[in-house]
Amino acid sequence: MTMKTFLISCDVHLKKISLALCIFLPFFQLRGRAIADLSILFIAISFLLYCTFEKHYRCLLHGWFPCALGLWGVIVVSSILNGSTHAVLEAIALLRYFVFVKALEEWLLDSAQKQRLLGLSVTLAGVWIICQCWEQYLIGVNLWGYPRWQDGALTGPFFQPRAGPPLAIIMFPGLMIYPMRMVQKKELARKLAGLALMSFLLLTMVMIGQRMPALLVFFGFFLCAMLVKTTRVAVLLATLSGFVALGLLPFISPPSYNKLVVRFLEQIGHFSQSPYGQLYMRALNMVHAHPLLGLGYNGFRTHCGETAYLYGIPQFAGMVAGQGIGAGCTIHPHNTYLEIATTAGLSGLVLFVWMVLLWLKKLLQAALAGRDLMQAMLFITVCMLFWPIASTSSLFTERTAGWVFLMVGWGLARARLSGSARTPQTGA
Repeated sequence: MTMKTFLISCDVHLKKISLALCIFLPFFQLRGRAIADLSILFIAISFLLYCTFEKHYRCLLHGWFPCALGLWGVIVVSSILNGSTHAVLEAIALLRYFVFVKALEEWLLDSAQKQRLLGLSVTLAGVWIICQCWEQYLIGVNLWGYPRWQDGALTGPFFQPRAGPPLAIIMFPGLMIYPMRMVQKKELARKLAGLALMSFLLLTMVMIGQRMPALLVFFGFFLCAMLVKTTRVAVLLATLSGFVALGLLPFISPPSYNKLVVRFLEQIGHFSQSPYGQLYMRALNMVHAHPLLGLGYNGFRTHCGETAYLYGIPQFAGMVAGQGIGAGCTIHPHNTYLEIATTAGLSGLVLFVWMVLLWLKKLLQAALAGRDLMQAMLFITVCMLFWPIASTSSLFTERTAGWVFLMVGWGLARARLSGSARTPQTGA
């Protein structure tokens, strides 16, 4: 066996293993996040080996990837200047997520069949979450015997209230895609069934009782109505049914109503004194003190208890710091953009925003050019993931990063595939 044959064989086997890991990744995200993280790392390393074998480096030098490399470099430098050895190593390891996205886009999801397999896996993960949520609501416990959380949220297949965020991410490419296709059919029965399924999905998000995921899904429905005209009436009717479900919550699920509506209005009415207001104030103070490079990986968590950042923001009326050191101090700022700003400063934030805009531009162009419903669903998902006015989990924890970068990579891969299909073939 020649060296070239050996390298080709290695590439083929690495790609097969990587594809299997990618298809099962949604299930690992639900149960077995350590395996999910190792899967992402394996796919990233396999792609870099492929680039080495095939001398395929050009894809790493154009588009959004240089922005990602710049952001990663800023995080590493900031961690070296401000953090511990552990923080520096964690910062270096963040590269795996960006390479993972590029691997999906350029190498792994290079056919419609592979993308359909991933889509089926995402759908099954979404169905599993929904089944566990309704089992918990109807019976009182989920499959593992866990009841709903103390504040009334349905936890689905988890012990803690974590069903909302992954279901919101899965919602459009994994679940809404089916009723959207149904309401586009001519038969009235198919249209009505699609409308009922849309309404059921939105009702489930409301019943779960997690505020931000529910709000983002309502936002996603709005984007659906704006982007896919042929389904506009059905989406608007389903959204109306969601508001009706909110009105009925005091009767069908008082705990969900208390968390979704009562506590939400209380926090909005006194936002600056709420835990989220205190978090954002502390993060803004950190950015003000370290505007260029931030405080490095886990910088917010490490430094939020320092008295240097315990003050209000006079420019904003009512933004008064909490009385204790613990007010506004937790493991992350609960907003993606504030997390990037505290980690990599305004220089990193500019690179991050530019990278996200490049992603959104490419996904939107592909959705409009090809009139591809799945591409539209993935664009809506990425819009939800990076909507700036939102309370979020930490972007770089595997629980969040696995879903976020999987969806981004899938969307970019689909855009690339549809772009290749539209490009006229030339030949002799």
